Amino acid sequence: MNPNSKANILLVEDEENLHETLKMNLEMEGYEITSAFTGSEALKAISNEYFDLIILDIMLPDVDGIRITESVRVNNNEVPILILSAKNSGADRVLGLKKGADDYLTKPFNLEELLLRIEKLIHKNKKIQDKETIGDTYMFANNIIDFKAQEATTFDGKKIALSKKETMLLKLLIENKGDVVTREKILQVVWGYNVYPNTRTIDNFILNFRKYFEQDSRNPKHFHSARGAGYKYTE
Repeated sequence: MNPNSKANILLVEDEENLHETLKMNLEMEGYEITSAFTGSEALKAISNEYFDLIILDIMLPDVDGIRITESVRVNNNEVPILILSAKNSGADRVLGLKKGADDYLTKPFNLEELLLRIEKLIHKNKKIQDKETIGDTYMFANNIIDFKAQEATTFDGKKIALSKKETMLLKLLIENKGDVVTREKILQVVWGYNVYPNTRTIDNFILNFRKYFEQDSRNPKHFHSARGAGYKYTE
């Protein structure tokens, strides 16, 4: 089975024949494909779904690929972006990369080369995201979390049962200790592909963690919200 199977790719290309050809070939490689034919369709998909990669044509009927790339990066979304362009000028390539694209391929291109570049970008992104994993139990500030048993003993000696999603979110935040974990990453890991609860759902989980584990839940030391960016755990 392809190691990349089920990686989720957003394909943004308005030329229908090319779009269908690429979609078919990528699906044969085991990727999940979401299609967009305009810039505004692409932006809508990006705000509603987690992607492992965006394949983006520069020339689109409304919002062009460069502006989409800018928009993605302004929102702190680190998804890899591969730009496709009919323009072969060095200036366009530099502009695309400057605005935050990870790779750039000029049309017409070799399908094998495209597939190799896609594989590399997804693999590199997964390696960056897979932080060092922690063991079955974790201690901080006199709290003990048992991930396997899905329970915790709090600093004041209370035993509490944790839901599966609470356990997964705790593990993700603790594995990324000190770093802001984006909403997209949380939704991908904890809720799975394409099922996006609203931000308030995650906020409620963070509030619960403060109630369980913080000595003063109004002045949290461990579980923080970074407005507009995501959530963070600190020891």
